[in-house]
Amino acid sequence: MASGPTVAIRNLSSAVKESTLAAALPAIQKQVSTDFFSAWGTDARLVLVESGSAAPSGAWMIGVFDDSEQAGALGYHDMTRDGRPLGKVFAASVLREGGRWTVALSHELLEMLVDPNINLCAFDENNRRLYAYEICDPVESDALAYEIDGVAVSDFVLPAWFEPTHLTGSNLAFKSRVTAPLQLQSGGYIGYFDFDGSGWQQLHAREITDARVLSGRTAPPSPFAARPRVGSRRERRRLPKGQWLRSAAG
Repeated sequence: MASGPTVAIRNLSSAVKESTLAAALPAIQKQVSTDFFSAWGTDARLVLVESGSAAPSGAWMIGVFDDSEQAGALGYHDMTRDGRPLGKVFAASVLREGGRWTVALSHELLEMLVDPNINLCAFDENNRRLYAYEICDPVESDALAYEIDGVAVSDFVLPAWFEPTHLTGSNLAFKSRVTAPLQLQSGGYIGYFDFDGSGWQQLHAREITDARVLSGRTAPPSPFAARPRVGSRRERRRLPKGQWLRSAAG
């Protein structure tokens, strides 16, 4: 396995048994070390932190909880008090909405690995925009997930998706059929910063759409569940880092 961070995963949910989480982790590790690494060149070591045990020193963290403290949130990215990446997945909320919690876990993990400091963007010179490096959001749909050893994981876009001058025609997602840079699948979304004065906004697609032809004024309204949550990486992008509130989690 290539070098990379250790990500400690702790189960704090009554909706998912610790043994069930432990059984799913090898498939998610395979996704990270094979599928994701082949596209993004980043690896990680996943470690289950059993109840009552301490996480490895310096590890990034993901907690699997029951319900979010933010209405509608199924998962988001935060930071610990000492500035380490922290993902949160809300398994009971996911299950109530008919989703699969392993997809949400995979989603948060992959996006954490690509942009742990929540500051990477792609520049679209023609449209004077920055697009946030959120690699699962453009193909966000339980229907677009795929399985590894019977465990459902999130699809993700490839680096060329963020290159507006990239030639169309090649597939720009790992599993989904994405044929052009900045193309959103049905149900997908992406955050962007508008240099013309509108600041950070979010684009949500009801059908396959090029994000460059949408704007905050013309795009369909984002569903409540897709709006940025307090503490999420999309909400944090709106604020200078000095105004961020750290998670109470250690």
